[in-house]
Amino acid sequence: MEPDATKLVRAYLEREMALGLDAVPGAAAAQRRGPAARAAHASTPAAGVGASALPVGRAASPEPRPGRPAEGVPSALSHLLVEPAICAASSLEELRNVLGDCRRCKLCSGRKNIVFGVGDPRAEVMFVGEGPGEDEDLQGKPFVGKAGALLDRIITGGMGLGRDRVYIANVVKCRPPNNRNPEPDEIVACEPFLRRQIELVAPRVVISLGAFATQVLLRDRTPISRRRGQWHQLDGIGTSGPVALMPTFHPAYLLRTPGDKRLVWEDIKLVMARLGLEMPKRGTSA
Repeated sequence: MEPDATKLVRAYLEREMALGLDAVPGAAAAQRRGPAARAAHASTPAAGVGASALPVGRAASPEPRPGRPAEGVPSALSHLLVEPAICAASSLEELRNVLGDCRRCKLCSGRKNIVFGVGDPRAEVMFVGEGPGEDEDLQGKPFVGKAGALLDRIITGGMGLGRDRVYIANVVKCRPPNNRNPEPDEIVACEPFLRRQIELVAPRVVISLGAFATQVLLRDRTPISRRRGQWHQLDGIGTSGPVALMPTFHPAYLLRTPGDKRLVWEDIKLVMARLGLEMPKRGTSA
Protein backbone atom coordinates (compact mmCIF):
# COMPACT_ATOMS: atom_id res chain seq x y z
CA MET A 1 0.00 0.00 0.00
CA GLU A 2 1.27 3.46 -0.86
CA PRO A 3 2.32 5.66 2.10
CA ASP A 4 -0.43 8.21 1.46
CA ALA A 5 -3.08 5.49 1.30
CA THR A 6 -1.79 4.04 4.57
CA LYS A 7 -2.15 7.42 6.23
CA LEU A 8 -5.68 7.81 4.94
CA VAL A 9 -6.68 4.37 6.19
CA ARG A 10 -5.19 5.13 9.61
CA ALA A 11 -7.00 8.46 9.82
CA TYR A 12 -10.23 6.84 8.66
CA LEU A 13 -10.02 4.22 11.42
CA GLU A 14 -9.21 6.86 14.00
CA ARG A 15 -12.20 8.87 12.84
CA GLU A 16 -14.51 5.89 13.23
CA MET A 17 -13.09 5.02 16.64
CA ALA A 18 -13.58 8.61 17.79
CA LEU A 19 -17.26 8.37 16.91
CA GLY A 20 -17.52 5.07 18.76
CA LEU A 21 -17.99 2.90 15.69
CA ASP A 22 -16.72 -0.68 15.55
CA ALA A 23 -14.17 0.02 12.84
CA VAL A 24 -11.26 -2.17 13.91
CA PRO A 25 -11.69 -5.93 13.38
CA GLY A 26 -9.69 -6.68 16.55
CA ALA A 27 -12.30 -4.88 18.62
CA ALA A 28 -15.11 -7.05 17.32
CA ALA A 29 -13.04 -10.20 17.81
CA ALA A 30 -12.27 -9.23 21.38
CA GLN A 31 -15.98 -8.76 22.05
CA ARG A 32 -16.62 -12.32 20.90
CA ARG A 33 -13.81 -13.79 23.03
CA GLY A 34 -15.17 -12.48 26.34
CA PRO A 35 -14.25 -10.06 29.18
CA ALA A 36 -10.57 -11.00 29.49
CA ALA A 37 -9.94 -10.52 25.79
CA ARG A 38 -11.85 -7.25 25.83
CA ALA A 39 -9.72 -5.96 28.69
CA ALA A 40 -6.50 -6.95 26.90
CA HIS A 41 -7.67 -5.36 23.68
CA ALA A 42 -8.62 -2.15 25.45
CA SER A 43 -5.13 -1.84 26.95
CA THR A 44 -3.37 -2.30 23.59
CA PRO A 45 -3.52 0.24 20.73
CA ALA A 46 -5.03 -1.17 17.54
CA ALA A 47 -2.53 -1.94 14.81
CA GLY A 48 -2.00 1.07 12.60
CA VAL A 49 -4.01 3.37 14.88
CA GLY A 50 -2.42 5.84 17.27
CA ALA A 51 -2.91 5.16 20.98
CA SER A 52 -4.24 8.69 21.39
CA ALA A 53 -7.40 7.93 19.38
CA LEU A 54 -10.48 8.35 21.57
CA PRO A 55 -11.93 5.02 22.80
CA VAL A 56 -15.61 4.21 22.49
CA GLY A 57 -17.75 6.33 24.76
CA ARG A 58 -14.98 8.62 25.92
CA ALA A 59 -15.64 12.33 25.70
CA ALA A 60 -13.23 14.94 24.41
CA SER A 61 -10.59 16.28 26.80
CA PRO A 62 -12.28 17.92 29.81
CA GLU A 63 -9.70 20.71 29.81
CA PRO A 64 -9.25 21.82 26.18
CA ARG A 65 -6.50 24.33 25.54
CA PRO A 66 -7.61 27.53 23.80
CA GLY A 67 -6.22 28.19 20.37
CA ARG A 68 -4.32 24.90 20.07
CA PRO A 69 -5.20 21.84 18.04
CA ALA A 70 -6.45 18.89 20.05
CA GLU A 71 -4.31 15.82 20.41
CA GLY A 72 -5.00 12.43 18.89
CA VAL A 73 -7.75 12.21 16.29
CA PRO A 74 -8.15 15.94 15.58
CA SER A 75 -4.45 16.34 14.78
CA ALA A 76 -4.56 13.20 12.64
CA LEU A 77 -7.37 14.68 10.61
CA SER A 78 -5.63 18.03 10.30
CA HIS A 79 -2.38 16.55 9.06
CA LEU A 80 -3.54 13.59 7.02
CA LEU A 81 -6.90 14.37 5.49
CA VAL A 82 -6.96 18.09 4.78
CA GLU A 83 -6.12 19.10 1.24
CA PRO A 84 -3.54 21.92 1.14
CA ALA A 85 -5.96 24.05 -0.88
CA ILE A 86 -8.50 23.91 1.96
CA CYS A 87 -5.96 25.25 4.44
CA ALA A 88 -4.83 27.88 1.93
CA ALA A 89 -8.32 29.28 1.34
CA SER A 90 -8.43 32.75 2.89
CA SER A 91 -12.14 33.41 2.43
CA LEU A 92 -15.39 31.48 2.26
CA GLU A 93 -15.56 32.26 -1.45
CA GLU A 94 -12.13 30.72 -2.02
CA LEU A 95 -13.12 27.70 0.05
CA ARG A 96 -16.27 27.24 -2.03
CA ASN A 97 -14.12 27.32 -5.16
CA VAL A 98 -11.90 24.60 -3.67
CA LEU A 99 -14.99 22.49 -3.03
CA GLY A 100 -15.96 22.96 -6.67
CA ASP A 101 -18.25 20.36 -8.24
CA CYS A 102 -17.28 17.99 -5.46
CA ARG A 103 -16.82 14.27 -6.19
CA ARG A 104 -14.99 13.39 -2.98
CA CYS A 105 -17.61 10.92 -1.72
CA LYS A 106 -20.58 8.94 -2.99
CA LEU A 107 -23.14 11.60 -1.97
CA CYS A 108 -22.35 13.46 -5.19
CA SER A 109 -24.18 10.84 -7.25
CA GLY A 110 -27.63 11.69 -5.91
CA ARG A 111 -27.51 15.39 -5.18
CA LYS A 112 -29.12 18.20 -7.11
CA ASN A 113 -27.15 21.02 -5.49
CA ILE A 114 -24.20 21.42 -3.17
CA VAL A 115 -25.32 23.20 0.02
CA PHE A 116 -22.22 25.06 1.16
CA GLY A 117 -23.46 27.59 3.72
CA VAL A 118 -25.03 31.03 3.99
CA GLY A 119 -24.87 34.12 6.13
CA ASP A 120 -22.50 36.69 7.55
CA PRO A 121 -18.86 35.69 6.89
CA ARG A 122 -17.92 37.45 10.14
CA ALA A 123 -20.85 36.27 12.26
CA GLU A 124 -20.51 35.95 16.01
CA VAL A 125 -22.88 32.96 15.96
CA MET A 126 -22.66 29.96 13.65
CA PHE A 127 -25.25 27.18 13.43
CA VAL A 128 -24.20 23.69 12.28
CA GLY A 129 -26.65 20.97 11.25
CA GLU A 130 -25.97 17.47 9.96
CA GLY A 131 -26.81 17.71 6.26
CA PRO A 132 -29.21 19.05 3.62
CA GLY A 133 -32.73 17.70 3.29
CA GLU A 134 -34.91 17.65 0.19
CA ASP A 135 -35.78 21.36 0.24
CA GLU A 136 -32.17 22.34 0.85
CA ASP A 137 -30.98 20.06 -1.95
CA LEU A 138 -33.43 21.69 -4.36
CA GLN A 139 -32.55 25.28 -3.41
CA GLY A 140 -28.86 24.90 -2.59
CA LYS A 141 -29.28 26.64 0.79
CA PRO A 142 -29.25 25.23 4.33
CA PHE A 143 -32.36 25.15 6.52
CA VAL A 144 -35.03 26.36 4.11
CA GLY A 145 -37.77 23.78 4.80
CA LYS A 146 -40.10 23.52 7.81
CA ALA A 147 -37.17 22.98 10.16
CA GLY A 148 -35.52 26.03 8.62
CA ALA A 149 -38.61 28.14 9.27
CA LEU A 150 -38.45 27.15 12.93
CA LEU A 151 -34.75 27.97 13.06
CA ASP A 152 -35.54 31.38 11.55
CA ARG A 153 -38.01 32.02 14.38
CA ILE A 154 -35.37 31.08 16.94
CA ILE A 155 -32.84 33.45 15.32
CA THR A 156 -35.12 36.38 14.65
CA GLY A 157 -37.86 36.17 17.28
CA GLY A 158 -35.78 34.61 20.03
CA MET A 159 -32.32 36.09 19.57
CA GLY A 160 -33.38 39.31 17.89
CA LEU A 161 -30.96 38.77 14.99
CA GLY A 162 -31.54 38.71 11.28
CA ARG A 163 -30.68 35.49 9.46
CA ASP A 164 -28.08 37.54 7.59
CA ARG A 165 -26.25 38.19 10.89
CA VAL A 166 -25.49 34.53 11.59
CA TYR A 167 -23.75 31.84 9.53
CA ILE A 168 -25.41 28.49 8.83
CA ALA A 169 -23.74 25.34 7.51
CA ASN A 170 -23.90 21.54 7.75
CA VAL A 171 -21.47 18.71 8.46
CA VAL A 172 -21.94 17.37 4.91
CA LYS A 173 -22.69 19.53 1.88
CA CYS A 174 -24.79 17.07 -0.13
CA ARG A 175 -28.08 15.42 0.78
CA PRO A 176 -27.75 11.82 2.02
CA PRO A 177 -30.24 9.45 0.34
CA ASN A 178 -33.61 9.41 2.10
CA ASN A 179 -32.21 11.84 4.67
CA ARG A 180 -30.20 9.10 6.39
CA ASN A 181 -27.30 10.03 8.67
CA PRO A 182 -24.04 10.73 6.85
CA GLU A 183 -21.66 7.77 6.82
CA PRO A 184 -18.05 7.85 8.11
CA ASP A 185 -16.38 8.16 4.70
CA GLU A 186 -18.72 11.04 3.83
CA ILE A 187 -17.83 12.80 7.08
CA VAL A 188 -14.11 12.30 6.43
CA ALA A 189 -14.51 13.91 2.99
CA CYS A 190 -16.59 16.88 4.17
CA GLU A 191 -15.52 17.69 7.72
CA PRO A 192 -12.32 19.54 6.71
CA PHE A 193 -14.50 22.02 4.79
CA LEU A 194 -16.75 22.56 7.80
CA ARG A 195 -13.80 23.11 10.12
CA ARG A 196 -12.24 25.57 7.68
CA GLN A 197 -15.59 27.37 7.49
CA ILE A 198 -15.51 27.73 11.26
CA GLU A 199 -11.92 28.99 11.11
CA LEU A 200 -12.74 31.57 8.44
CA VAL A 201 -15.93 32.85 10.07
CA ALA A 202 -14.27 32.70 13.52
CA PRO A 203 -17.54 32.93 15.46
CA ARG A 204 -17.57 33.42 19.20
CA VAL A 205 -20.16 30.67 19.54
CA VAL A 206 -21.07 27.62 17.43
CA ILE A 207 -24.52 26.14 18.05
CA SER A 208 -24.64 22.50 16.97
CA LEU A 209 -28.13 21.41 15.99
CA GLY A 210 -28.91 17.84 16.96
CA ALA A 211 -27.03 14.76 18.05
CA PHE A 212 -25.20 14.09 14.81
CA ALA A 213 -23.59 17.51 14.34
CA THR A 214 -22.69 17.62 18.04
CA GLN A 215 -21.07 14.19 17.98
CA VAL A 216 -19.04 15.03 14.88
CA LEU A 217 -17.80 18.35 16.27
CA LEU A 218 -16.96 16.95 19.71
CA ARG A 219 -15.86 13.56 18.32
CA ASP A 220 -17.72 11.33 20.71
CA ARG A 221 -21.07 9.59 20.94
CA THR A 222 -22.45 11.16 24.11
CA PRO A 223 -26.24 11.62 23.69
CA ILE A 224 -27.43 15.12 22.88
CA SER A 225 -29.66 15.05 25.97
CA ARG A 226 -26.50 14.97 28.11
CA ARG A 227 -24.61 17.55 26.02
CA ARG A 228 -27.20 20.29 25.55
CA GLY A 229 -27.36 23.16 28.01
CA GLN A 230 -23.62 22.92 28.74
CA TRP A 231 -20.71 24.83 27.26
CA HIS A 232 -18.03 22.90 25.38
CA GLN A 233 -14.97 24.04 23.46
CA LEU A 234 -14.02 23.08 19.94
CA ASP A 235 -10.53 21.68 19.61
CA GLY A 236 -8.46 21.54 16.47
CA ILE A 237 -9.90 24.80 15.15
CA GLY A 238 -7.20 27.24 14.03
CA THR A 239 -8.90 30.45 15.12
CA SER A 240 -7.25 33.31 16.99
CA GLY A 241 -9.17 32.44 20.14
CA PRO A 242 -11.27 29.64 21.63
CA VAL A 243 -14.57 28.76 19.98
CA ALA A 244 -17.36 27.91 22.40
CA LEU A 245 -19.88 25.24 21.42
CA MET A 246 -23.46 25.02 22.65
CA PRO A 247 -25.28 21.84 21.58
CA THR A 248 -29.06 21.91 21.33
CA PHE A 249 -31.85 19.93 19.71
CA HIS A 250 -32.36 20.01 15.95
CA PRO A 251 -35.37 22.03 14.72
CA ALA A 252 -36.67 18.92 12.92
CA TYR A 253 -36.75 17.13 16.27
CA LEU A 254 -38.68 20.04 17.77
CA LEU A 255 -41.30 19.73 15.02
CA ARG A 256 -41.86 16.15 16.18
CA THR A 257 -41.46 16.90 19.91
CA PRO A 258 -42.69 20.46 20.49
CA GLY A 259 -42.61 20.02 24.26
CA ASP A 260 -38.79 20.27 24.15
CA LYS A 261 -38.81 23.75 22.62
CA ARG A 262 -38.47 25.16 26.13
CA LEU A 263 -35.14 23.31 26.51
CA VAL A 264 -33.83 24.85 23.29
CA TRP A 265 -34.91 28.26 24.54
CA GLU A 266 -32.88 27.68 27.73
CA ASP A 267 -29.85 26.85 25.56
CA ILE A 268 -30.38 29.94 23.39
CA LYS A 269 -30.62 32.15 26.47
CA LEU A 270 -27.19 30.89 27.57
CA VAL A 271 -25.79 31.84 24.15
CA MET A 272 -27.40 35.28 24.31
CA ALA A 273 -26.00 35.91 27.77
CA ARG A 274 -22.51 34.96 26.59
CA LEU A 275 -22.77 37.32 23.62
CA GLY A 276 -24.34 40.13 25.64
CA LEU A 277 -27.55 40.08 23.59
CA GLU A 278 -30.67 41.58 25.11
CA MET A 279 -33.38 39.16 26.08
CA PRO A 280 -36.71 39.60 24.28
CA LYS A 281 -39.56 41.07 26.26
CA ARG A 282 -41.78 38.05 25.61
CA GLY A 283 -41.13 34.32 26.01
CA THR A 284 -39.68 31.83 23.61
CA SER A 285 -40.10 32.40 19.90
CA ALA A 286 -40.09 28.71 19.10
